[in-house]
Amino acid sequence: MVASVETSGDNREEQGMTRAAVITKSFKPDLDLCTDLHRSVLDYWPDSVHHQIIVPGPDVELFGRLAGPRTHIRCETDFLPRSFVPIPFTNFTVNRGRPFPPVRGWILQQLVKLAAVAASEDDVVLVADSDVEFIRPVTVETFVRDSVVRFYRKPCGIDEKLPRHIAWHRTARALLGLPLAEPPYTDYISAFVACDPAIVRQMLARVTATTGRPWTTAIAGQLHFSEWTLYGVFVDDVIGAPANSFASDDPLCLAYWDETPLDCNGAAGFLRGLRPTDVAGMISAKSRTPLAVRRAAFAANRAARTRDQQSQELAHK
Repeated sequence: MVASVETSGDNREEQGMTRAAVITKSFKPDLDLCTDLHRSVLDYWPDSVHHQIIVPGPDVELFGRLAGPRTHIRCETDFLPRSFVPIPFTNFTVNRGRPFPPVRGWILQQLVKLAAVAASEDDVVLVADSDVEFIRPVTVETFVRDSVVRFYRKPCGIDEKLPRHIAWHRTARALLGLPLAEPPYTDYISAFVACDPAIVRQMLARVTATTGRPWTTAIAGQLHFSEWTLYGVFVDDVIGAPANSFASDDPLCLAYWDETPLDCNGAAGFLRGLRPTDVAGMISAKSRTPLAVRRAAFAANRAARTRDQQSQELAHK
């Protein structure tokens, strides 16, 4: 059953600490990538941070090997209404409340991620796909300042050269009941996104109120949709400060978005471009970069950073 978007209020100050989680939507073809991401979450995030991995029902047992004290494997149906029924042997789902158009797999993934964040009791959730890998220690304070969650935004990052992104913005404004606006638009899409679950709940309630339909149905019926564009437009154009007061155009993650596979030299060269502010790297699964190439490049990067750290420690003795 899909999570409720209602909230009883923000009690993070009463808790005396900031709670954080990492959420990943994955599936069988990305098991190896997700395994590497999972290891990096355990290695580089504080012990208080848990990793929630959400997969289709048939993949729950397969991903169960990753389960542990800090890792929870969940079935995607836990976050979807019962009216959402998979079509056998396809990548589509039918929403019996609104059968046409069928819900495409890409849209379904976004629905699951939004519902999972909305259901979270944490103060900040980092949504990271399976092809992300953390490369250095991360603190909760990296993503929260003065109780405000870090907000990725790149002003004027979307223009006519990116027609799909423009369609995502127009869909977001329609779902939120906002008037049309002309590009350039702000880009809100990064390799991973930090978001405030309380704000996500407010956003989904707004979609329900604006469209007169459950937010799951309203979004499932879209042909062009981006969950993080919706979140960004809501934060900037609906609620504003202080939600967008901790904003940055630094994605904190070096990302390879191309669909051309990297070879060993290409992957190593790409990771040499990591900046001091980057806490992760991402080589898109769509690039079809061989797993062995990817793993060798990240392993070499880890070894180089270990050597550098040891050298610095010796220099200070």
